[in-house]
Amino acid sequence: MILRLLIASAIFFALTASVEAEGFTDPVDFGFSPDATGVQNVEALQKALDQGGNIIVSQPGTYKVAGTSYIGSNTSIEFTKGVILKKVDEVGEFSHVLLNKGALTRTWDEHIAVKGLHISVNGVVKRYNEVFGLRGQLAFFYVKDLRIEGFRCYDIEGVQFSIHVCTFEDLLIDDTILVGDKDGIHLGRGNRFRISNATFKTLDDALALNAHDYATSNPEVGWIENGVIENCHDLSLEGQPLVGYFCRILAGGWIDWEEGLELQNADAVVSNGKIYRVDGMANGKPDKKVYVTKTRPTHEEGTVILDGIKWVMMQDDVQYTAGVRNVVFRDIFLEKPRSTFSIHFDNSSWSRSYYPGAEIPQQKKLLFDNVNVLHEGELPFVKVNTPVDVFTITNCSLRNSGILFHGKKGYVPDYGKSYVNFYGNTLNKKGEMVFLENQVPGKEIILNTSNNVVISEDFKAVVKTGEGKFTIDSDLVDLK
Repeated sequence: MILRLLIASAIFFALTASVEAEGFTDPVDFGFSPDATGVQNVEALQKALDQGGNIIVSQPGTYKVAGTSYIGSNTSIEFTKGVILKKVDEVGEFSHVLLNKGALTRTWDEHIAVKGLHISVNGVVKRYNEVFGLRGQLAFFYVKDLRIEGFRCYDIEGVQFSIHVCTFEDLLIDDTILVGDKDGIHLGRGNRFRISNATFKTLDDALALNAHDYATSNPEVGWIENGVIENCHDLSLEGQPLVGYFCRILAGGWIDWEEGLELQNADAVVSNGKIYRVDGMANGKPDKKVYVTKTRPTHEEGTVILDGIKWVMMQDDVQYTAGVRNVVFRDIFLEKPRSTFSIHFDNSSWSRSYYPGAEIPQQKKLLFDNVNVLHEGELPFVKVNTPVDVFTITNCSLRNSGILFHGKKGYVPDYGKSYVNFYGNTLNKKGEMVFLENQVPGKEIILNTSNNVVISEDFKAVVKTGEGKFTIDSDLVDLK
């Protein structure tokens, strides 16, 4: 009887192991190897990805890759510990190590997971290739239910972002370490997301919520909404200048095409039921030209030159504004002494994100909870130059940096009313601190503060009202 049970158990476990073995694909079986060339590895990895289902790279090692691999719906790929994908220039520079298949046709991919991926950029970069404006080493465009876990990149190069996702629904990015000379995580338009447990040492923005963007930095524009960003660390990298932000929160607005419009690089217009943008880049820099449009762009896809203007068809989902709303930032730790949150428009030769006379976008309902400033820098904690209805700062620990409302005169005719809630925070500043400054004429700010803790007895909060309108209800002695 016991022998029969042992034999039955052995058969059961053998059958189970066989089923489990058939339950996933290992690219090694297609020739994916640390000893193979980059071209061979891309071919092998693609054959595995085309199987769909669960894919596991089981053999540790550094694998050369000489091009982009494409992942489709209902596919999960896991890289075991010790696996590194190293970009190599065997047949030319390329952009993405991994890209979803639907990005090429703007069709939705669903249910994709990438776990344990470690990319070595190895100096091999290309601003974008397959999709105009899509620039991530790990990139997704038109994707639903995407999960990225355990991603590492320690050598981000200047013209490409590390993770780039645009036009998404239900995005989870968890457990990342990103180091280098460009954006860490760069999002375009999308709905419902969570970014958690991330460490950044980036020259440019650690996080970019760029609902609008440079024409060459996002393939589509629109609202980024309903998200949580939590347990993130912004660290300094020795020798890096203080540029960018911990998080850029970028809005925009544009108008219908009309004959005679004066346009510049990256301007957007609505025409023929689509959004078109001016590509005024030359040798990687804006040409700084002013164009006058006489011929309506109507092409269905790609790029067409009309009146000397290089028009890119951006999207056929027409809207007139873009921005960020309903996003929570919590448990953030800031060691790099740069501006933390910038709620803003671009206005330069690279991009004019608000076209004069367009509908004015209002960014909405941003919450900053338990953000800890660990440096002594004086750049703003929150910097605002777009309309925003309300933002709340709570349970945070601040030092020398306060809140700044600024703008360019005449750029946006009405910045509207903004509510600032400041509750339960710790102020560590000794002596005088510019708590809030307004540089926008006519701007109305309603400031409410309560239950805050002041550490130093000689602390003094200063509000510079400028030519704006202020209503203040405060527990801080100097602001009462």
